[in-house]
Amino acid sequence: MTTSPQSLSAAQAGTITLGGDLTVNRMGYGAMRITGNGIWGPPDDVDAALATLRRAVELGVNFIDTADSYGPDVSEELIAKALWPYPAGLVIATKAGWTRHGPGVWQHDASPAHLQEAIEGSLKRLRLERIDVYQLHVPDPAVSFDASMETLAQLKEQGKIRHVGLSNVTLEHIHRAQKIVPIVSVQNRYSFSDREWDFVVDYCEANSIAFLPWGPMAQGRKASEVVEKIAAARNVSTAVVSLAWLLRRSPVILPIPGTSSVKHLEENVGAAAFRLTGAEFAELGAVVPKPYWLRG
Repeated sequence: MTTSPQSLSAAQAGTITLGGDLTVNRMGYGAMRITGNGIWGPPDDVDAALATLRRAVELGVNFIDTADSYGPDVSEELIAKALWPYPAGLVIATKAGWTRHGPGVWQHDASPAHLQEAIEGSLKRLRLERIDVYQLHVPDPAVSFDASMETLAQLKEQGKIRHVGLSNVTLEHIHRAQKIVPIVSVQNRYSFSDREWDFVVDYCEANSIAFLPWGPMAQGRKASEVVEKIAAARNVSTAVVSLAWLLRRSPVILPIPGTSSVKHLEENVGAAAFRLTGAEFAELGAVVPKPYWLRG
């Protein structure tokens, strides 16, 4: 199977509605990779990054995920440079909870003071009056989780946030957060070969919460062999197979594959129209991966 660029559309993945009022195509885009090495500083090719963002929107992608820590600030600034004034229906989700001090260096800060400062920075960089989906990037072990969530709830009441999401959380975190503010999305590491959070996906499906998988591609030798076999037989990339599994795994999964290449973006969006057979889906599901911390 090959798909011409003219026929590509994120809409072929179907739609999902977040919070009862934001309906988006179920093939999104993650904007972490439009930064420099180590997710630090600007990309080597700014024009390519801008072209990738614009092409994503042309292909019907209307959900873009980013964070203030990507760069830091760079990803949000490039999104605004490429796409503002934003087309109707485009949802930009961003996150806060990390601070950056160098390439590959990430430090927790989900304190109320930092989150209040971070939302103002994101609003300014993205040229928005309100963030549609604002996510706690990661719980901070040095800060009360409830205090972090109460801050996001306050920002929502102030009209600076439309909906609240979570990232890198356990089911307990989700339950605690829901007692404070409605949660519309959860973003955890997940792929067919990394299913540590299977039960969180199931919980999200049962509760109409969008699940945004990061690290969505095949991992591990056995997993890669299965993906490569199916990809070769169907004449698609391994990325398409991995993303197609996610789309079939649950109707609440909203993949957000990231790239700084128009070519790879088009390959990823091609997964929106790709359908695994029942046998292929079962074969992929039969791969029992080791937990990521046991992989060599």
